[in-house]
Amino acid sequence: MTEEVPHTDLAIAEANGIEIAYDTFGYHTDPALLLIMGLGVQMIAWDEKFCTQLAARGYSVIRFDNRDVGLSTKLNNSGVPDISAVMGAQLSAESVNVPYTLADMADDGMGLLDVLGIESTHVVGLSMGGMIGQIMALRFPGRIRSLTSIMSTTGDPKLPPPKPEALAVLLTPIPTERTAYVESWLNVWRVLSGPQVPVEEPLARKWAELSHDRGLNPDGFLRQMAAVIASGSRKDALKALSVPTLVLHGDADPLVPLECGIDTANSIPGAKFHIIEGMGHALPEALWSQVIDAVASHAV
Repeated sequence: MTEEVPHTDLAIAEANGIEIAYDTFGYHTDPALLLIMGLGVQMIAWDEKFCTQLAARGYSVIRFDNRDVGLSTKLNNSGVPDISAVMGAQLSAESVNVPYTLADMADDGMGLLDVLGIESTHVVGLSMGGMIGQIMALRFPGRIRSLTSIMSTTGDPKLPPPKPEALAVLLTPIPTERTAYVESWLNVWRVLSGPQVPVEEPLARKWAELSHDRGLNPDGFLRQMAAVIASGSRKDALKALSVPTLVLHGDADPLVPLECGIDTANSIPGAKFHIIEGMGHALPEALWSQVIDAVASHAV
């Protein structure tokens, strides 16, 4: 039985010029641990049970909606980027204008910590959240106690691309009608999870229904994607990263292949690397204990 830990109500922080929706789990006297979610996904995909189990290991766990998703500020006045044009400019090493970059999103996370009065924190980032976490650790090394980068990458363009089926579901237009959205979400997670350790359907359905009810922002998804592409590679910069780092990656990831995790670990001095067998590009409940054990062993 999971230990009972405090869980705050949803709150809104004004930070870095935007509003950030967040909540916390655990005791504020415990070391802070900031969870950063991936592309277009709301903070609720850090499931309450997962957060509670992590907090029970002795952390004050903070999860939040990234800008342009969920209940945080939606930058709809910034326009909708042409993803093909952003990709083309990046490949041609041309300057590209995007509404914001991953560095701006890293500043969001740090701004939230400032509002909460947190001087230093452990950071756990998943996929795009891992990229944001890497940038936070590079920009604010004195305030990051440890970094765990999960199913993420350095952004090196030489790395293997996603499998076609994973890229296809990522680029499929998102329906807004509730039933269609839920079914679309379930299909996305079937593909991204892979066949070995799929996300449990009741869990994925819960996330989908909550996400729809909290509010969708398809254009925000495109702005976040543009930020990922335009931010380019961190491979060279990561050679100077001094924060204790753990890299977790599944060997069945169809979206960010295992080689991306290997490259991340090899690019960061002293990084530890752990492969989770059967894990795709998702965090099913069946793998929570492995992930939590790994984080708790590292974030000390």
